[in-house]
Amino acid sequence: MSEARGRPILAGHDLHKTYRLGRVDVPVLRGASIAVAEGEWVAVLGASGSGKSTLLHLLGGLDRPDREGRGHRGQVLFRGERVDSRGARALDAYRNRTVGFVFQFYHLLPELTVLQNATIPAMVRRNPLGWLLGGASATGKARAMLESLGLGHRLAHRPAELSGGERQRVAIARALANDPQALLADEPTGNLDAKTGEGILDALAERHRAGLSIVMVTHDPAIAARADRRVRLVDGGIVETA
Repeated sequence: MSEARGRPILAGHDLHKTYRLGRVDVPVLRGASIAVAEGEWVAVLGASGSGKSTLLHLLGGLDRPDREGRGHRGQVLFRGERVDSRGARALDAYRNRTVGFVFQFYHLLPELTVLQNATIPAMVRRNPLGWLLGGASATGKARAMLESLGLGHRLAHRPAELSGGERQRVAIARALANDPQALLADEPTGNLDAKTGEGILDALAERHRAGLSIVMVTHDPAIAARADRRVRLVDGGIVETA
C-alpha cells in the first residue's frame, strides 16, 4: 500500500497457511500480504485453490495464520491492532461487531424467517436482558435494511421460499446488520445468473459509496473491474494487478 492511501483499516502481513490432507501437507498461503485502505474496495483474484477463501478467513478471524520458522507468525491487523493473537471471545466480538461476511452459499437458517435471519448478529451481540431492552430497535434496523434491498414483502418468508438472489440479499442484510466497518465477500455472485449477480453487486456498490470497506474474492475479471483495486494470489503470495 502506498503512503498516499494512509493507514490501512485492515491488513495481513506475511500470512502462511498449510492444510494437512491425509499424509500430505498442502501449502496454500506462503507469505501473502495485503492492506486495505479506509473505504476501499479490493478484489482478490486467483485460480481455484490459490487460497482466496483462506485469505478471507484469516482477515475475518475465522482462522489463524500458521507459525513459521522459529515461532514467527504473520499478523492480521485491524486499525493497527492485532486480531489473530486475540482470545476466542475477543475474536467472536471482532467477527460480530467489526467485520461482516457474505458467502457464496448464503448460510441462512432454514427454520427462521427472512427477518429473523437478518437479526441473528444483533441477537448474538446482546445477552437476554440486552435483547429484551434493545431487541425492538435491532429488529427495526434489520427490517429497514431488508426493505432497502427490496425484500420488504418477504420478511415473513423462509429461505426455501426465496430465489437465489433474494437469499443472497438476506445474507447481505445480515452482514450489514451490526454496521460493520469492513465487509468480506467470498464469491457472492458465484451461484447466481448474470442479471441477478449484477443486482447484488449494485447493492454492495451502494454501500461502498457510503464508505464501507470491501474485500471481495472472485475469479471473474469483469466483477473485479468494479473494485477500486485488484490483487491476485499467485504461488501463495499477493501481487498487484492492473
